[in-house]
Amino acid sequence: MRLRSQAPDAARLTAVVLAAGLSRRMGEANKLLLPLRGAPLVRHAVSAVACLPFAEIVVATGHDADAVEAALDGLPVRFVRNPRYEEGQMTTVNAALGALAAPSEGVMVCLGDQPALTPFDLELIAHAFLSDPAHVHVPTYGGARGNPIVLPRVSLATICERGGDFGCRQFISRNADLVRTFAMPSDHVLLDVDLPEDYAALNPE
Repeated sequence: MRLRSQAPDAARLTAVVLAAGLSRRMGEANKLLLPLRGAPLVRHAVSAVACLPFAEIVVATGHDADAVEAALDGLPVRFVRNPRYEEGQMTTVNAALGALAAPSEGVMVCLGDQPALTPFDLELIAHAFLSDPAHVHVPTYGGARGNPIVLPRVSLATICERGGDFGCRQFISRNADLVRTFAMPSDHVLLDVDLPEDYAALNPE
């Protein structure tokens, strides 16, 4: 299913995918490499992003970088490695944003552990931003905030200086004047994989 008369021009956006984390809450396994419907979990997440004609797609890796990059072999993405990934997500965000090359109006910040997202979900998010490109756009479902979010390219320096983890309450509070939320028709934006039970819910077999 695709948007028709209101289909957004994703070429006006760039996308970054955060895929560098330590996956501590999953235990010994790297959640991004867990099998899901015949492919590593991270490949599902990035494949959905790759279905849209973004100006560029940058995947930021760190922990298990070689294996994560191998899991994405053949997809139209460019990698940047974050040597400071153990210091937290914001260092990965900064590494990814610092590696952007293509001009664009906005940046969609995606998470590598959201395999339930579909290209249609991403089109809706892109459309929300392109309808109002002066603000940060955060998708919601049932009143809960989710990911990915879209940042205006012109505001990146200000946003990064203020700090806060993307998609989290701290980010919203520190950037309240820039943020707009919008409702999504499904809960896909809320479904990330942090715990073994999250993975089990997506992969019941």
